[in-house]
Amino acid sequence: MKKNIAKSEKLFFANVAKTLAQGRSFACKAINSAMIKTYWQIGKQIIEQEQKGNDRADYGDYLIVKLSKYLGEQFGKGFSEANLWNFRKFYLVFPSFDEFSTQCVENLSWSHIRLIMRLDSEQERLYYMKEMSQENWSVRTLERNIKTGYFKRLLSSQKKKTLKTISDLNISDFIKDPYVLEFLNIPEDIKVKETLLETAIINNLQKFLLELGKGFSFVGRQFRISTETSHFYIDLVFYNYLLKCFIVIDLKTAKLEHKDIGQVDMYVRMFDELKRGKEDNPTIGIILCADKDETIAKYSVMKGNKKIFAAKYKTILPTEKELAELVEQKKQMLLKDSAKLKWFAEGIL
Repeated sequence: MKKNIAKSEKLFFANVAKTLAQGRSFACKAINSAMIKTYWQIGKQIIEQEQKGNDRADYGDYLIVKLSKYLGEQFGKGFSEANLWNFRKFYLVFPSFDEFSTQCVENLSWSHIRLIMRLDSEQERLYYMKEMSQENWSVRTLERNIKTGYFKRLLSSQKKKTLKTISDLNISDFIKDPYVLEFLNIPEDIKVKETLLETAIINNLQKFLLELGKGFSFVGRQFRISTETSHFYIDLVFYNYLLKCFIVIDLKTAKLEHKDIGQVDMYVRMFDELKRGKEDNPTIGIILCADKDETIAKYSVMKGNKKIFAAKYKTILPTEKELAELVEQKKQMLLKDSAKLKWFAEGIL
């Protein structure tokens, strides 16, 4: 009898604790949403007041200084000049709060917003807001993805420049080039065996999954696939639940060679025949290499192949200039390919 009472009490205690935790979480989210709207309203009021004093060139600076001092005396810390300038920018970037709020959920904090509103492209801002909300990115993850040009690298792999709904996505919407793996803490000019690169990835698997993108789950390393006479070992295998297919990754610490493409092509074909389920889409192969020769990629079986991709990886954070150059190179290649397809269709080639 006592044991039954003890069990029922434990269940009761657990239910009360759960209710309290949910209530606190709801309260925190409600407070967060209210404060974000308040910051937007303050920004709106600052802009409107500035417009009333537009006969003074320096009125905006004067207003921020005076307002910061007044609010500090009334409410204490939290209203520095820098914060007030952020509130002002928040309103300028998102002049309609209703439109802004439809893009967000409660996961979006003020720290997230401060990072997002500094982006010049509206398309890029909307992308990060949606991804952050759906994937529950921390502020650190969002900052890292913006810094490494996550959106631009992904966009450079797509032939269309407009984002599509998830139901229309294909594998090219998930492939980035290059992949930035600075979290592995290995030198840029790595001259070691692929096994060491593989181990570094496994030791930082969570960060690697975030870099791969949405929908990826880890299946195994050195995944054995066997025929009647031979055993083969694939470096890394993942499954993407959005694409509903397996992703096999072959790691290369050297420049891409034609034999690498042939090897991954064989892995993909074998995996399709021996491991792919009835409900799965065709397997995808990715060669993650230190560098690649576009000529080899162009004239190998990878040309026009929607199942095999080659992408470079970088083990240090690229500068903005380097990243822009890499993205532009990729875009130009896609534009040339699209143009050739169009000319061929029109009978020019």
